[in-house]
Amino acid sequence: MKTLKAIILLCAVALVSTSCFKDNDDSPITTIDINDFVWKGMNSWYFWQTEVSNLSDSKDDNFSEYQAFLNQYSNPEEFFNSLRFQYGTTDRFSWFIEDYIQQELEFQGVTKSHGMKYQPVQINNNGDIIIYVRYVADNSPASAASIKRGDIINAINGTVLNTSNFNTVINSLFEDTVTLSFVSENAGTLTATESKTITATILSENPIYLKKIFNNINNKKVGYLVYNAFRSSYNDELNEAFLSFKNENIDELILDLRLNGGGSVATSAYLASMIYADAGVDRFANLTFNNKHSAEDGFYNFENTLNVFNTNSEKIGEQTINRLTTLNRLYVLTSSSTASASEMVINGLKPYMTSIKLVGTTTYGKNVGSITLYDSPKSDYQNKASANPNHNYAMQPIVFQIFNKNGESDYTQGFSPDIEVKEYEYWNSILPFGDENEVVLKAALDNIKGLTGKATPSKKQPEFAKKLDFTIPNQKFETEMYIEKDYFEKE
Repeated sequence: MKTLKAIILLCAVALVSTSCFKDNDDSPITTIDINDFVWKGMNSWYFWQTEVSNLSDSKDDNFSEYQAFLNQYSNPEEFFNSLRFQYGTTDRFSWFIEDYIQQELEFQGVTKSHGMKYQPVQINNNGDIIIYVRYVADNSPASAASIKRGDIINAINGTVLNTSNFNTVINSLFEDTVTLSFVSENAGTLTATESKTITATILSENPIYLKKIFNNINNKKVGYLVYNAFRSSYNDELNEAFLSFKNENIDELILDLRLNGGGSVATSAYLASMIYADAGVDRFANLTFNNKHSAEDGFYNFENTLNVFNTNSEKIGEQTINRLTTLNRLYVLTSSSTASASEMVINGLKPYMTSIKLVGTTTYGKNVGSITLYDSPKSDYQNKASANPNHNYAMQPIVFQIFNKNGESDYTQGFSPDIEVKEYEYWNSILPFGDENEVVLKAALDNIKGLTGKATPSKKQPEFAKKLDFTIPNQKFETEMYIEKDYFEKE
């Protein structure tokens, strides 16, 4: 267990049972005070500040008019959202933080959860819907209940899913305690098997989910890594995984980012530095801020060393990066959940590695990132230590756009796969990660073998399968790309 991790978990448990809003009776805080922080922080840092008329520099010139403007909103989050540029379209990503202490834990994978990820699928023209389990976290309530990847759910809390009730019933999936009904499938017919009741608990998930080496794929050694988030507190574990690949002199690498919504930009640069054989001090990515912070425009180079952090985001050491030098090709397994820092790796390596193949479906499409802004005006809202002690509100607005060495950043529609495989079409035969016949992995392995054509599943599929999208409550950071404070400390 990593340093301080047990303490952090205990703190997280306490946070779940207490209010997210800290109030000092001797110095009462008002909504207008919070709204003032929101406006001033966004006016300073927001990437699209000049595009939002209510963020104009002259907006606070007249004190009484400015106060009336702030008073229009009794909810700071609603006020924050009103300042977002083309909210929901251009800016799909900024969010308001109710408790920055809890949020920082979640950035490092400490959350209250059942320990599962799901994919709903409409399976026929009659409107029947199932949910298959995409992922089960180790040491989670789901794993304790013997739930596994590929299990099929057709009812939540006793309500069978269909197109009429889906948008309502799906929300019950994220209640603290939920009962899931499982089924098996044969020739399109679902047969009930069992129901399981699980209760969410505090988890700390290691993003390095699975590391494996296939020793003879067309006489080649192939490394396979399921990597689920760019969490800086696991930089050393990521480096350790690449040490095993390096020691085995792998010929090809399959990087499974299907569940990876992003995270730390620095960790993204470290991962790229492990993959690219000729990495030295070459440019990996350039960052561009708004006009007020053009002095912050900067870059990330490929690195030879990485920083090691604990779960409290405190640097505790450095390591030499374990770089692969025998790699012929990189395969990246992708989905619509592959976002931000994951896409940054793809975009940043493109100018250097011509042999990158994407396998799966189109990625999410996020080429912008954020920082956390605290109510600390003397530090231009960057310093948590000097934040107003009377509340725990903060913001995570988009503040920069990211480009690769060649100035390319045009992937807001996502990266399209070179080999398209829609996992959800195989909903009734989803295999474990690392199984050679798992449909997306198999497509990559078949390509290494020199085989062409669509991957053949291990089980004939029903003809109808429609993927359904849904929003995970209280997990706005699922597609995040953020920079840590040490970026601003670079000379």
